[in-house]
Amino acid sequence: MKHWGLALGACLAATALPSAAQLTAEQLATMEIKTEKVGDGLYVLFGNGGNIAVSVGQDGVLIVDDGQFNQLLPRTLEAIGDVGGHRVDLAINTHFHVDHADGNLVLGPTGTWFISHANAREMLAKDRIVNTFTRPPTAYKPYPAAALPVVTFTDRMQMHFNGDTIDLMHAGPAHTTGDAAVFFRNHNAVHTGDVFNNAGYPYIDTGNGGDLDGTIAFSEAILREIQPDTVVIPGHGPVGTASDLAAYIAMLKGVRAKLAALVNMGATFEQVVAAKPTAEWDARYGNPTRILNGGYASLTRQR
Repeated sequence: MKHWGLALGACLAATALPSAAQLTAEQLATMEIKTEKVGDGLYVLFGNGGNIAVSVGQDGVLIVDDGQFNQLLPRTLEAIGDVGGHRVDLAINTHFHVDHADGNLVLGPTGTWFISHANAREMLAKDRIVNTFTRPPTAYKPYPAAALPVVTFTDRMQMHFNGDTIDLMHAGPAHTTGDAAVFFRNHNAVHTGDVFNNAGYPYIDTGNGGDLDGTIAFSEAILREIQPDTVVIPGHGPVGTASDLAAYIAMLKGVRAKLAALVNMGATFEQVVAAKPTAEWDARYGNPTRILNGGYASLTRQR
């Protein structure tokens, strides 16, 4: 059986592996990892990639997402050590994007086991092109075997770790083709990956199976699974609530309705942008470039 992991020092030594971005020493020096406690043994780490959930307890350390810049991962591991963790035993990738999975390249060789949706593993194992609509398309190279998930699921999966019942759910294409929501039932918390973005409008990766209608449906599926007081950990942005998720769904439906009306009138993308269909939500969610691109692509592509 694959070894569960090595000491923190081995993880620090592994940072010479390729990273998602080459950072200057000055940039690295100013980056921080901040920790927020969700409950006994469950934390959220905020840094410069996707939010990382950390479960620490008698069974070891389980994390949800690991995509901080690889040069910053030693600081992430130090933060895990500060809350009582000694190594990362299990890591769940909510999807394949580098800001949520690139830590696999560092953690894999140390013995960490990875879990993901089957489609996410498939994406990690092949060449991909990711167009975020705000910068030139980026080529993703296949991950080596040591950095790939060894356990995958299709619709649902349940785990028992550190005294918690942990449910993984996939509700169809949304942010990507292989998203996973991770419910920590005993802590009344959920990590949504990038299906729910609490920092702004969502990015819908239509080139890799993402879909606006699917993002709405997946978000609604998460909302049905939680309680009004559930802690909602988004892929990006501050920890939220069920009310935040409900407002996000209402925004997505509102934007979708306005986009659909324009598309049905035969509007070009430039005409859609000029019509400002997101105007009533921009004060809350910010720059609409990604939602306009992803939404328009979703509603106009061949079905």
